[in-house]
Amino acid sequence: MSLTLHMHPLSSFCHKALIALYENDTPFEICFIDLGDDASATAFKALWPIGKMPVLRDEARNQTIPETTIIIEYLQSHYPGRIKFIPDDRELALQTRLSDRFYDLYVQQPMQKIVTDNIRPAGANDPHGVAEARALLRTACDLVERDMATRIWAVGDAFSLADCAAAPALFYADKVAPLAQDHPNAARYLDRLMARPSFARVLDEAKPYFAMFPG
Repeated sequence: MSLTLHMHPLSSFCHKALIALYENDTPFEICFIDLGDDASATAFKALWPIGKMPVLRDEARNQTIPETTIIIEYLQSHYPGRIKFIPDDRELALQTRLSDRFYDLYVQQPMQKIVTDNIRPAGANDPHGVAEARALLRTACDLVERDMATRIWAVGDAFSLADCAAAPALFYADKVAPLAQDHPNAARYLDRLMARPSFARVLDEAKPYFAMFPG
């Protein structure tokens, strides 16, 4: 098989790439990465020295593709399917890319800051950084709440790259700052995302690992 996704099933960014692969039934293999295992970590960093997951390896084209947004654009270019993750319309494409960056930078990243602070060694916590992250996450969720009052999907009328980003971002954000009370529109959007077969499959496959989530 040409495509291999190097990933961990608990990683929110890996979920984003998996959603895109499952949406179009793209054939691929999974290589599970355990950064706590020296051999696994060494092999992965030989592939991508930055050491951030996921990474897509395409043997047929001799390409190594990091970063979830680039992975999904690569799949659309070289392994297209029924779902077009970035619209042809130039303005919608720009809005889709902006929404994708919004969910990665302003929902995923502050959520991860809050979560990872829970597993820092004693005395190494960063309460100021966590407070900043919570404030940013709250602002981001306020914007999602406003936008999803009149939308089904993140941008336009169709599921896109932006929704691939939104699904794991909001799923984990809901664990550290529950959406339902103050952000009901965002919560309903998350419900729609979780009902999407691609994301439902991702979550089902991740179930055995959720006990490891430190949030």
